Amino acid sequence: MSTNTLSKETELRLTEFFNNSIDSKSMAKTIRQVNFLIALNAIREDGFMKTETVNIEDGFFWLNELAEILDPYLGIE
Repeated sequence: MSTNTLSKETELRLTEFFNNSIDSKSMAKTIRQVNFLIALNAIREDGFMKTETVNIEDGFFWLNELAEILDPYLGIE
């Protein structure tokens, strides 16, 4: 796990992105949709990303973590 903090520049760019480009709920929804499609492709035998399974697993996890930060969904009871 990384302990790096975001630079002020990065914080400003992220704030600008979410204020001017897309709201956090829409971004979380988009991330979840993309992750679903990636997961479907990964489990299919004819999936074109079979050789990238390890990278897909890591990316799937981190994208889900980001989606939960942007719009908590899984922790809601």
